[in-house]
Amino acid sequence: MAYRNGTYVAFHAGGTTDPTASDIKYYNMMKAWDANNSIDFTFTNSHDKTSAVRDSSKRATLETRIKERLNSSKNLVLILTDITKNDTDWVPFEIRYAVDNCDIPIIAAYPGHDSILVPKSLSGLWPSALSWRINNASATIIHIPFKQGPLLDAIGQFSVHSNNLTGGLNHYSREAHQSWGLMRT
Repeated sequence: MAYRNGTYVAFHAGGTTDPTASDIKYYNMMKAWDANNSIDFTFTNSHDKTSAVRDSSKRATLETRIKERLNSSKNLVLILTDITKNDTDWVPFEIRYAVDNCDIPIIAAYPGHDSILVPKSLSGLWPSALSWRINNASATIIHIPFKQGPLLDAIGQFSVHSNNLTGGLNHYSREAHQSWGLMRT
């Protein structure tokens, strides 16, 4: 079995190669934070653990690489925007494999939100693969704003090695959001 220390990041690419026209911009932001020595944000990127593949690769090749990456991942950051639920192939596949085969906790990260205290209120953004696993209690998920503080904390805290999440509607407390400067006291 692979050593599971990576963080897999899933997002809707929108069928475009323009890095500003899809949710890949949030993944690229995480990589930029990680590369910037003046920012306290580090993560082991599961996408760097296997050879790169192009979007034009055969589906079987892409599935194999995704499975390899998820098999060596400790958690999955799922970037959820208003277009994520439109993805009918890769994001649902990543969710299904991560939860059903790897038992990986999901860190559901929402760009454009400063606090998440009622995750169910964001259910309109969930792809059906995620919604189904929340409703049948097969996934363990924490819902967070896509911000450095919550992301760094969740990546370090929730993993296959130390998963203290129960169910699919976990979130940080008001006090935690306040400590990150995301809510007023």
